[in-house]
Amino acid sequence: MNDAPELFALRQNLEVCLIHRDTLREALDDLEQRALGTSDLEALTKADRRLLDQFAYRYTRLQDDLGARLMPAVLRALQEDIGPLSMRDRLDRLEQLGWLASAEDWNALRRVRNEFAHDYPATAAERLQRLIAAQRAAVALLVVLARFVERIANQFPDLPHPDSG
Repeated sequence: MNDAPELFALRQNLEVCLIHRDTLREALDDLEQRALGTSDLEALTKADRRLLDQFAYRYTRLQDDLGARLMPAVLRALQEDIGPLSMRDRLDRLEQLGWLASAEDWNALRRVRNEFAHDYPATAAERLQRLIAAQRAAVALLVVLARFVERIANQFPDLPHPDSG
């Protein structure tokens, strides 16, 4: 392996995102099996609260780590000078390079995440709508990560790859 610090950081950040991905997938599967409704959200059981906490934590962590750690690590490994770039400029550059399908779609996912993580609607029906939107956004986030995983494997074939899917 090339011991370049950029590649080391890329691999480390990828590994963190893959851990979040795996646990997020499990939480999404469990949520699908549980099929929470408004009555469940009105009086959460301890198990449901833990499931929702696990989902919320891994969903927000994956989005945060993907955006704040993995994306910059990719750009640095590609020898891009990202120091002077804002987050929006970094997203645009990743889109230009074909790593990100759409910078605007990423920002839309970010808005859903922020609403889910920071707003607590008064009614169970509103909470259910937010949960469903967050689940859909989490699935879309997993697609974004899968694209990065594939591109990293193709762009950096000598980098020991912790995962291919």
